[in-house]
Amino acid sequence: MTEVFAKARSLPISPQKIRLVCDQVRGRNVDQALVILQHMPQKGAALVRKLVASAVANAENNHELNRTDLYIKTIYADESFKLKRVKAGARGRYKPRVRRYSHVTVILDERES
Repeated sequence: MTEVFAKARSLPISPQKIRLVCDQVRGRNVDQALVILQHMPQKGAALVRKLVASAVANAENNHELNRTDLYIKTIYADESFKLKRVKAGARGRYKPRVRRYSHVTVILDERES
């Protein structure tokens, strides 16, 4: 069995938020996962959907696998860099603002018929 993967790096969304989306499609058939992601309202769903579609294209073109046999074996989000900024607060203080980014990896595999 051939594992096919795709990575999306430095996505402008926190890993905590994108993990909630990843949990919904883990272990599912690829076509079923794409439909689920299309109808989810979260920002991360569009990012994950694009990544899964890319992994499917890798499987079909580079490894000549059948799309109907593919499923999401593993999907996970890791923490990337953080942009640390400050905002002026009351009485001369400052309030830190942290903008988090994430890396997402998808691994597809073939189900045995």
